[in-house]
Amino acid sequence: MQRVEVQLGQRSYPINIDTGFSALAETLQTANQVVIVSNPTIAPLYLEHVRSLFSTSAKHILIEDGEAYKTLSSFETILSFLLEQRMSRDVLLVALGGGVIGDLTGFAAACFQRGVRFIQVPTSLLAQVDSSVGGKTAVNHPLGKNMIGAFKQPEQVVISTATLQTLPRREFAAGMAEVIKYGLLGDAEFLHWLLQHSEQILAQQPDLLAQMIKHCCQMKADIVSRDETEQGERALLNLGHTFGHAIEAFMGYGNWLHGEAVAVGMVMAAELSAHRGWLNQQDVVTVKAALQCFRLPVTPPPEMTISDFLPYMKTDKKVKDGQMRFILLSKLGQAEVRSDVTEAELLQAFG
Repeated sequence: MQRVEVQLGQRSYPINIDTGFSALAETLQTANQVVIVSNPTIAPLYLEHVRSLFSTSAKHILIEDGEAYKTLSSFETILSFLLEQRMSRDVLLVALGGGVIGDLTGFAAACFQRGVRFIQVPTSLLAQVDSSVGGKTAVNHPLGKNMIGAFKQPEQVVISTATLQTLPRREFAAGMAEVIKYGLLGDAEFLHWLLQHSEQILAQQPDLLAQMIKHCCQMKADIVSRDETEQGERALLNLGHTFGHAIEAFMGYGNWLHGEAVAVGMVMAAELSAHRGWLNQQDVVTVKAALQCFRLPVTPPPEMTISDFLPYMKTDKKVKDGQMRFILLSKLGQAEVRSDVTEAELLQAFG
C-alpha cells in the first residue's frame, strides 16, 4: 500500500493506494450507520465486496451512471433516501464510483443534517487522480458545470488500482487527461516520464499505475494543503477546464467525457499561450502529442466556434470581479492564472 497525506489540520486525511479495499476495513468497523452510494455500472462489480467489509449492515442507493445525472434531482434523491431510512448525523456515506458519484455523495454529506462523514472510493482513473481529492463537491446546472456545491473534505480516500481493469478504454483515456495536466502545470519531468512509459501505462502495469497515481495525488494534496478553498494557487488545477467546461455544457453533459473536454481545453490554453508568445509551436505540438499518445482528442467539436464558448466562459465559476480567468502556460511545466484575457484576444486567437 502507498499513502499520501492531505494536510489540513483537524481535517487532514489519508489517501491509500492499493490493489484492493483493505484500507477501508478499520474505518468501516467503527461506523454504526453506513450508506453506500454507487451506480448500476459499478455496483455489480464491487458493491457486495465493499459491503462485506462492514461490521454493520450497510444500506445502498444507486444513481444512474454518467455526467447527465450529476444534478440537483440526483442530489435530492440521495437526501430523500437518507431521510426515509431515518439516518442520523452519525451516518457514514461511502462514494463508490467515479467522479459523478463522488461529487454527489460529497455534496450530500456536506448538506445532510449540516454535515456528516464520508469516504471516497473512486473507481475511475479521473476520480482517483483528481476529483476524489481536495473536497470539491458539486452538481451541474444547464448554464454551467459544477456551479452548485460545497467544499467538504472526505475522511479518507481509498484507491484500488484493480478497479481500472474494468474501466472502459475511453474512460481510462479521459482520466489520463487529468494526469497529463499535472505535468503541464507544474512538473515537466513528470510529463516526459509519462511519454517514456506510455506503452506500459496503457497496458496498465500495476506498479507504474500506482506510481503515477501517487504522484498526481501528492501534487494535488500539496496544492490543496496550501489553498483549500481555491483563493489562489489551487486555481492552477483548472488548466484546460475553462474551455473544457464550455464544451461539456454546449455539447450536453455526458456526450463528451470530462477528460476529453479538458484535453481539448489544455490544447486551447497552450495555443492561447503561444498566441501571446509564451510558448513556441513545438511546445503546442508536444502538448498535442502527449494527449494523442493516450488516445485523447485535441480539437474542439466542429460545431463549436469561439463565439459558442464565450457565454459559458463568462458564467464559469472562476470568473472574478466580472473578469474571465484562464490558466495559461508560461512554459511547459509552469502555469499561471490570468485575468487579462479579452474577448478580442480570444476571437483573434481562435476566430
